[in-house]
Amino acid sequence: MESNFLSNMGLGNLDLGLVVFILTIVLFIAIIAVIVLAKELSNLKKRYNRFCAGKNAKSLEEEIGTMFAENKAIRELTDKNKRDIRVIYHNLESTFCKVGLVRYDAFQQMGGKLSFSLALLNEKDNGFIINSVHGTDGCYTYSKEIVGGHSDITLGAEEHEALSKAMLKG
Repeated sequence: MESNFLSNMGLGNLDLGLVVFILTIVLFIAIIAVIVLAKELSNLKKRYNRFCAGKNAKSLEEEIGTMFAENKAIRELTDKNKRDIRVIYHNLESTFCKVGLVRYDAFQQMGGKLSFSLALLNEKDNGFIINSVHGTDGCYTYSKEIVGGHSDITLGAEEHEALSKAMLKG
């Protein structure tokens, strides 16, 4: 059977059964696509209804505006905290955070370990050592500067021990 419609389009030799078969497959694919899209639309509607539950457009707009304002406040607070932490770290570089103390008897006739060497260092091992020598004729106190964990002046055994203890704490 020859179709006038197909002949007029220049497709007179085309088998009508093949055309029907191809159109059936296309229709089947279209039905599957409609089912998938309907399922996705249903899921989207559920999410939308959950998002807007009990709210109208005006209250939802206000809530989103409030969230943006809160977010901005949190960012500003975070930036302030970062600046404050930088200042604190800068200040900590010069504070004494390492301490070493050695008590000793400077002279044999003295007891009770009244003499001491105290090392105070910052994070970069800069600071000083205070040495106090207690004897029968008085108490003498002096200090030695420490730069990078070293002194230009020769350290005594107790001073060296105090410096080592302080540097171990870092």
